[in-house]
Amino acid sequence: MDMIQKLKEELKVEKWQVEAAVKLIDEGNTIPFISRYRKEVTGSLNDEVLRTLHERLTYLRNLEDKKAQVLGSIEEQGKLTEELRKSIEAAETLVVVEDLYRPYRPKRKTRASIAKEKGLQGLADLILEQKTQISVESAAQDFLNEELGVSTVEEAIQGAKDIIAEFISDEAEFRIRIRKITQDEGLIQSTAKDKQAESVFEMYYEFEEPVKKIAGHRILALNRGENEKILTVKVLAPVEKILSYLEHSIITQKNDITTPILKNVVQDSYERLIAPAIEREIRNELTERAEDGAIAVFGKNLVQLLLQPPIAGKVVLGWDPAFRTGCKLAIVDPTGKVLDTKVIYPTPPQNKVEESKAELKRLIKKHGVSLISVGNGTASRESEQIIVELIKEIGVPMQYVIVNEAGASVYSASKLATEEFPQFDVGQRSAVSIARRLQDPLPELVKIDPKSIGVGQYQHDMNQKKLTEALTGVVEDSVNKVGVDLNTASASLLEYISGITKVIAKNIVSYREENGRFRSRRELLKVPKLGPKAFEQCAGFMRILNGENPLDATSVHPESYEACLKLLKKAGWSMDDIKEAQKLVSAGKRNVGFDEMKSKLGDIKKVAQEIGIGELTLIDILKELEKPGRDPREDMPAPILRSDVMEMDDLKPGMILKGTVRNVIDFGAFVDIGVHQDGLVHISQITNRYIKHPLEAVSVGDIVDVQIISVDVAKKRIALTMKIQQNQ
Repeated sequence: MDMIQKLKEELKVEKWQVEAAVKLIDEGNTIPFISRYRKEVTGSLNDEVLRTLHERLTYLRNLEDKKAQVLGSIEEQGKLTEELRKSIEAAETLVVVEDLYRPYRPKRKTRASIAKEKGLQGLADLILEQKTQISVESAAQDFLNEELGVSTVEEAIQGAKDIIAEFISDEAEFRIRIRKITQDEGLIQSTAKDKQAESVFEMYYEFEEPVKKIAGHRILALNRGENEKILTVKVLAPVEKILSYLEHSIITQKNDITTPILKNVVQDSYERLIAPAIEREIRNELTERAEDGAIAVFGKNLVQLLLQPPIAGKVVLGWDPAFRTGCKLAIVDPTGKVLDTKVIYPTPPQNKVEESKAELKRLIKKHGVSLISVGNGTASRESEQIIVELIKEIGVPMQYVIVNEAGASVYSASKLATEEFPQFDVGQRSAVSIARRLQDPLPELVKIDPKSIGVGQYQHDMNQKKLTEALTGVVEDSVNKVGVDLNTASASLLEYISGITKVIAKNIVSYREENGRFRSRRELLKVPKLGPKAFEQCAGFMRILNGENPLDATSVHPESYEACLKLLKKAGWSMDDIKEAQKLVSAGKRNVGFDEMKSKLGDIKKVAQEIGIGELTLIDILKELEKPGRDPREDMPAPILRSDVMEMDDLKPGMILKGTVRNVIDFGAFVDIGVHQDGLVHISQITNRYIKHPLEAVSVGDIVDVQIISVDVAKKRIALTMKIQQNQ
């Protein structure tokens, strides 16, 4: 198989792009590095395409290894024909290779292998030839053998039938065709083990859908219902069509003696050997496809969550709500440093509301708190009510945000949190996490296992290794897209940077603690275990603010510094101009001098040739010089800051509200509209144009206008639409 050609066709890119990407991957370059700093080499393949390419490359290489193993095994047996070799070499999936290998695979004891040991292959061959004019019973007399355990004619015939049944089952062509028929015409059916029982799976108590049409989220729901012993799930194949196909393939001659036996054998082979295996394979394939789809959705949601813009320059009070154990508070300064912690008891059963408000007023005044970050877990509703009353009472500008606290408790009980805050209990650590994830979500969220962040569907029901690998890739891409401050980043953030391992990340932090702040990127080469290759991979993603070289605060890679200096000289700029531009950007002002500089350069293509770099690299450098040190997250929608509360009872059909997209799933999006119960915008209500998936129109973190369709207070369900203009 020509792997490069296959990848070219699958990814719909040029052959040279695939060859270049494969070479770079094989040389040990990371996906973020290739995507950002090797655009000329790959023709600007982005990180998503590169990760798919890497994943498919690994699969195809494993496929080739499997083919070599299978060919070697069959050749050792002396059974490898040229036709079989060609079939194996042409196979495009591991399933087909397994089908072709099945007849030659060393088997455990089966009914057929036992029958062969009893010397009944000859009788099986006689029946398969379909030429005998004497009854099979008479022919079976010649195969009776007490020593081998064949005492009766019935035993002999049954043994021969078992041999034929396994022969039919092992035939690759039959399996491939039956699998295709079942995939095209089969149904997935589910029934309830107890139809009277109430559960979230009630819509699947009597359910049928074609195999080829069933949506991924339904497959994952059926799997969960089956695992929880609530549902029985089956694949219903077009049995008559399959048996007719097998009979037509096996029964090649009219023979009243052998035809009835062969019809019986065909049915036994299909029902006992083929159907269970095909059902297993189809369900595995459906599950794998559903998991891949769910992982892709999870990944896209996670990207949006990780890239939420920071809320800079504010002292934040993190509030981890609870009932019996009290609400844990943590106040952090604009850099994330913990200033104070406290536990208050305004919620049931203590209900110390006034006492709690007095303590809150004291803390707010003492530390200059201007923003409260409230977790959305247990007692969040009651906490929000108290915060709103407090805001009205204190009479100073104050706002609050309800943040998704998914994973905060996981982090607070982790070894990492214990090392970071040994003096705090889990509640205090959780409150710190809730505060910090509002200030700067990325460095805080990377401390949490991505699976625990809660922006997916059925994440606990899928292949955990595959999910972890995919989400780790998403986190890596997000961290490298933003870059990290080398002098403040934690080890848990640094380890996601291209080329940096857990050990090197810890070594960077240790070096910083022993030697003080890094003054230049080159100083990274003094860190133990961080060699030239790791430096090449990581340097462009590390930022040093107010260092020796202003370019160290940008995404310009050190390998391009010389070219960048030539560019600046050509445009009449100096390093001081870059420093001034960085000050403007950090102050939120426009870098007016950049337009003048760019106009001096003229033809970009010609300039790139003159200074000895690729045109794409030059364009990237110019983008960086326009806004040096700019945080790419600034383009993302900021969270909605609130100062009042709404209840579900306040909602009425037709009301238009602003909300934040909290989760996107296959059939819609959940939107937080500030009432402690996210509303569902069904896929049909997202946009007027046709979309296959909600992600085509919305992402986690988006700020959207929604209109109430209906409210069910008892069931805590809110139906929303984003097609507002059409409804007005």
